[in-house]
Amino acid sequence: MRVDEYEIKEELYYTKDHEWVKIVEEEAIIGITDYAQKELRDIVYVDLPEMGRKVKQGEKLCEVESVKAVSEVYSPVSGEVVEVNERLEDSPELINQDPYGDGWIAKLKPENLEGDVKNLMNAEEYAEYIKSLEH
Repeated sequence: MRVDEYEIKEELYYTKDHEWVKIVEEEAIIGITDYAQKELRDIVYVDLPEMGRKVKQGEKLCEVESVKAVSEVYSPVSGEVVEVNERLEDSPELINQDPYGDGWIAKLKPENLEGDVKNLMNAEEYAEYIKSLEH
């Protein structure tokens, strides 16, 4: 699905802060949306979260730095960080090139997935949200 020039993946859930989460079995893969990476422009650094760190839904997960600004990335779900995308340390631009694929940021073992998902948007709702921002 596309809204203007922004790509939105159907199988993901979204936050109003432009993070996405993909649920794969017992894992939540997290990144920032195409909209977010285009707003930030050239991403030059990612301050990855610590392994084993527990976060609550909506809590700061990490920071992404671009030539334009430093932005906080908030966790779309509660859980424990079980993996981080170490490729971003040397190649933060992966977020710009492939925000929904190679540019993922962290994987969490979710704690309250069923409850957390109720607070997130599906692709259609996120598309409407983006449209509302541009007017």
